[in-house]
Amino acid sequence: AYYGPARAVGGDFYDFIPLPDGRIGVVVGDVTDKGVPAALVMARTHSVLRGEAPRLVRPGAVLARANELLTREMPANMFVTCLYAVLDPTTGAFTFANAGHNLPYLRTADGVTELRATGMPLGLLPDMTYDEVEATIGAAESLLLYSDGIIEAHDPGGAMYGFPRLRDDLRIDLAGSELLDRLLEQLHAFTGAGWEQEDDITLVTLQRMSSALHVGGGA
Repeated sequence: AYYGPARAVGGDFYDFIPLPDGRIGVVVGDVTDKGVPAALVMARTHSVLRGEAPRLVRPGAVLARANELLTREMPANMFVTCLYAVLDPTTGAFTFANAGHNLPYLRTADGVTELRATGMPLGLLPDMTYDEVEATIGAAESLLLYSDGIIEAHDPGGAMYGFPRLRDDLRIDLAGSELLDRLLEQLHAFTGAGWEQEDDITLVTLQRMSSALHVGGGA
């Protein structure tokens, strides 16, 4: 995984949470705003997810419980987008629910596709429910989770990096830290040397090997 805050502290977060039966909770989130206020909300959200995930396990239930707790205490004009998944490393089963976060990209031999699931961000409205979507990461396939800091970056002329560009960049046959290095190289080539980072950037990649899943490291 890679995390690059826009300021000294930021509001993005990611985590890998041990679950029963050898499964792993995978979470990526993004708090509105940047700096210290976002970092405080991020820390609280991260704590809630860490506490509830091993108990509730299922992604929809975990996000619903997190939303219930966070709605009571969320500062005005703030919310959290979050994607939470349960991964079975032995089978590649990837079950996830989405609270307003960017959709993950799955790269297979047939190309790059989005895994679609939608839901309200955390902390906005009470009594929200979150549908679960099931997918499988097959042998030699990879998955990318990310925050909007990369897609909303601008070049010197004001053009946005955007979803299509990120999707095209994922077509290259790289995985783990090599893939993240390449994505960051492409981003920096697009924004130019004088770029001032506008938002936190988080990238998490998962690569399924022939008999196990490898969690990639970042630059």
